[in-house]
Amino acid sequence: MGLRVSHYAQVSTMPQSVSPAEKSPEAFQARKVATISLTHWIHDTYTAFLPPLLPEFITKLDLSNTGAGTLSVFLQLPSLLQPLLGYLGDRRDLRWLIVLAPAVTAVTMSLLGIAPNYALLALLLATAGASSAAFHAVVPVLVGQLSGKRLGFSMGLWMVGGELGRAFGPLIVVSAVKWLGLEGTPWLMLAGLLATALVASRLRGLPVIAARRAESEQRPRLGWHRLQRLLLPLIGFMTIRAFVLAALTTYLPIYMTDTGADLWLAGVALTVLEVAGVVGAFLSGGLSDRLGRRRMLMGAVLCTSVLMFIFVYSAGWVQFPLLLAMGFFAISITPVVMALVQESAPDNRALINGIYMALNFGIRSLIIIVVGMLGDWLGMRNTFLVSAGLALLAIPCAYWLPERRVTG
Repeated sequence: MGLRVSHYAQVSTMPQSVSPAEKSPEAFQARKVATISLTHWIHDTYTAFLPPLLPEFITKLDLSNTGAGTLSVFLQLPSLLQPLLGYLGDRRDLRWLIVLAPAVTAVTMSLLGIAPNYALLALLLATAGASSAAFHAVVPVLVGQLSGKRLGFSMGLWMVGGELGRAFGPLIVVSAVKWLGLEGTPWLMLAGLLATALVASRLRGLPVIAARRAESEQRPRLGWHRLQRLLLPLIGFMTIRAFVLAALTTYLPIYMTDTGADLWLAGVALTVLEVAGVVGAFLSGGLSDRLGRRRMLMGAVLCTSVLMFIFVYSAGWVQFPLLLAMGFFAISITPVVMALVQESAPDNRALINGIYMALNFGIRSLIIIVVGMLGDWLGMRNTFLVSAGLALLAIPCAYWLPERRVTG
């Protein structure tokens, strides 16, 4: 039995008069991909506010590491809706999410500093999470439609926008806390709303992701017995890799403050990690177009694990070059996986992307809690060591991922 899905996906443009290059599905539309990546930058700048604020919330609300880490789960939990959003994205014009989602996220994440209790923090984060889930389920598919034959490179550009946001978001919010106090964070929404309005003025003429029913009764099925060749090793890979990502992108500020750094330096450490991820994301997608997805994934996992071990046993200024190297390899994996996933079902990219994103965020949310519990039990230093060791188990999972399109 297979899941019956629409066969033909078409991209229509507005206005109707377009260049021949834009009419061709083989054309790489760099300007539009760059514009969409800019919205990703704006959006993810605000979702990156939470990790560097966790030490402040631990102090303000007397939280454990597990309680603080669970706040990230509220941000991730709405991502379980992404398969539904992806299904709708194959059938409805959801371009408006490109503008609305960054605005909603900017407002809700900027209000975190004045939240008086855990419940309101959770509500704000869940709202931002719903906005983020809609954005990430639909917009990468639009990037894929604009990529022509350069899907890996386009996913790299898309990820560059997100990594720039995750790089500068921590630095922006810790600087605001330093100069304005925790209660001053609402001022940060103004820049996000202004930037979103400016970008919206440049989004005219973006393609509509529309789906239509096949005129023939012969429609392709997203056959689960075939799709498991992708999903089973992918779930294993994502689960193991989530330990490293949770440690580095959620708990790194806590690790740094536990080892004697102040909040600002902890935020800088996260920014260094994410800046390196920008370079990794930009290069890895294009390289995987040439070298193969699996080879890129296995090499990046191995390097990340080794560097993480060295980082834990280092101290002082040496940690910052190591953070650069770790960020480069750890974050470079994401656009490669996204390209591989979209290649697996090119006629139903929004649906398969939604399934992937829901699995990714769901698994990551669970592992964030597990890593927080390990941090309370073993200490953050030992938890980082455990995560580095587990990362090596992702290599055989990457080996079993398909290199070619999975068809049903």
